[in-house]
Amino acid sequence: MTDTALSSVDSTRLAVASQWQLVWWAFKRHHLAMAGLIVTVFLYIIAIAPGFFAINDPSQQNARAAFHPPQAIHFIDRGADGSWSFRPFIHPSVFKRDPQTLSAVYSEDKARKTYVTFFGQGFEYRLFGLFSTTTHLIASENKAQPIFLLGTDRLGRCVYSRIIQGAQISLSVGLVGVLLSLTIGILLGGISGYYGGRIDFAVQRVIEFVLSLPSIPIWLALSAALPQDWPATLNYFMITLILSLTGWAQLARVVRGRFLSLRTEEFVTAARLDGASEGRVIFRHMLPSFASHIIASISLAIPAMILAETALSFLGLGLQPPTISWGVLLREAQNIRSIATAPWLFAPGLFVVIAVIALNFLGDGLRDAADPYNK
Repeated sequence: MTDTALSSVDSTRLAVASQWQLVWWAFKRHHLAMAGLIVTVFLYIIAIAPGFFAINDPSQQNARAAFHPPQAIHFIDRGADGSWSFRPFIHPSVFKRDPQTLSAVYSEDKARKTYVTFFGQGFEYRLFGLFSTTTHLIASENKAQPIFLLGTDRLGRCVYSRIIQGAQISLSVGLVGVLLSLTIGILLGGISGYYGGRIDFAVQRVIEFVLSLPSIPIWLALSAALPQDWPATLNYFMITLILSLTGWAQLARVVRGRFLSLRTEEFVTAARLDGASEGRVIFRHMLPSFASHIIASISLAIPAMILAETALSFLGLGLQPPTISWGVLLREAQNIRSIATAPWLFAPGLFVVIAVIALNFLGDGLRDAADPYNK
């Protein structure tokens, strides 16, 4: 097929494509955004079913495995006769005490092997919160010999399993918080831009007041005011609400500007003359016309929510143990002695960095793809 024919096919394809198809084709050309999408989807799959991806019970304590270092998985199993096979395993650790410092010393027992199985059996958990199961993606064949991929904390709890479990809280706080902010921002911003006049004046003064508040001190003050004896679920809901109450103003201002520019467009006037109600004009005609921009704003706001929750929990003013989140886990790294003894306690911070970078790449790609002037 000649270049002219190919150009004709592409032009025909673009002419009949919907807005979402054009956005998707533009998004696929952004390689970093595609990588961010893959990582983000993978992280949220883990957050949906953390028990399946965890190896050990994240709350189980083991006094004889305190500050256990990470264990390396060996993938090639060599037999006594020199043959080899692909069969992952670890060498179990031997616990000893240093006679001078009395510190715990772990050394690999090269003579023994604990094999790792895929889709094996382990601790019981509730898959998707609906039914109980014991099947895990990775499990130890010997239930008496746990596997610590990222070591353990001061109480002997598996850091890897706790990071996997913490993804559910940390990622859902960002998602739920942004959805609440989105609802408030679209509602108030839409009313302000659609009706104008005194309503617009009143809503804009409220937005300016919220934007003038320093976010971090407000978060700290509101979080510190929460009763310490509240259950974990209520504390989680309140932290999400606190993050949402200060994050809707910017989106409301963007929505208001879009409504001001769209309310005089011909398709809006035609919908009104056709007898459409105001609700239908807003939700069926005006909002869909810039839905791609809203999606881009959401993907860029989620990382900020995740960082805010992590910062509050790290400072002890957010979620509290026994709730597991990445911020709560990073509190273990506040102690200099713990850091010197177990540097792997910083691992939750690495997952925060990966999640934030992936979401930012995804948001940048969506923003560029949704921009009609970015060709």
